Amino acid sequence: MLPVAGIAFTEHQIAKARAAGITEIVLATSYLAEVFAPHFGDGERFGIKISYAVEKSALGTGGAIANAAKLLTGTGPIVIFNGDVLSSHDLHAQMDLHINEGADVTLHLTTVADARAFGVVEIDGSNILSFNEKMENPPTKIINAGCYIFNRDVIDTIPHDRAVSVERETFPALLSRGARVLGYADSSYWLDIGTPAALLQATSDLISGQAQSIAFAELLRQDLYIESARSLISRGAYIDPDAKIEAGSFIAPGARIENGARVIGSIIGEGARVGPGVHLINTFVAPNCVIPGGFIAENQFFGYFAEN
Repeated sequence: MLPVAGIAFTEHQIAKARAAGITEIVLATSYLAEVFAPHFGDGERFGIKISYAVEKSALGTGGAIANAAKLLTGTGPIVIFNGDVLSSHDLHAQMDLHINEGADVTLHLTTVADARAFGVVEIDGSNILSFNEKMENPPTKIINAGCYIFNRDVIDTIPHDRAVSVERETFPALLSRGARVLGYADSSYWLDIGTPAALLQATSDLISGQAQSIAFAELLRQDLYIESARSLISRGAYIDPDAKIEAGSFIAPGARIENGARVIGSIIGEGARVGPGVHLINTFVAPNCVIPGGFIAENQFFGYFAEN
């Protein structure tokens, strides 16, 4: 639910799914599940049907997929998004590969410089030969990029009564029994936004045009923001004439940036106030948070607190 370029991150994925012709989504939620429904509702305002599968205990990636799939009413292949990946890959092309080649499962694949933190695959053409979950010396740099297409009968084989890892159990089991597991590999923009630094990077990359998102393009067409110095500033924000907003920054509606403040590569949330003379570099300021005058911060998050 954290904003990326002014949009709750899950909304970027919902817009991508809708544009690919998907008409029904189940959000698999657990921690802070209650924050999703007030924002997304039944999906009507997003042009897609949305329902919610809430895990009472952690089911793992495979268990979450099986649990969510029970709520789907449609038929045909099921597309699954990891909830923390911003990708500009062609979902239409991935779906076409899956259907045209008669695959059981088709994974989106990308190549990274350091693959140790990811599930790594070995491939022959589009056929996946092996799947290796996070290891110190991976055999390739081709990774599971976090968007899968499953045939429904494959999901039906995932146990429903325990935690299951799709990466450690489901994919290797499919390969061992000769299932047709394909990889759709491309070199388009891809980013795991699972860290605060990556969250800021994603916003900067969308503003600069390095990354593409249908939801972000729709936001720009509404003419609610001004693009200035490679930053995006809400028309409903106040920027003092003596303040400086620099590359990669996003200023939300109702925010106030006071005189002498300097904001670089940072996200300023809705209704937040940045006091006089404040310097912020690669910093996230939550909605309605107040940064007092003269404050200097780099690589920080302000305004969000963990529950006891």
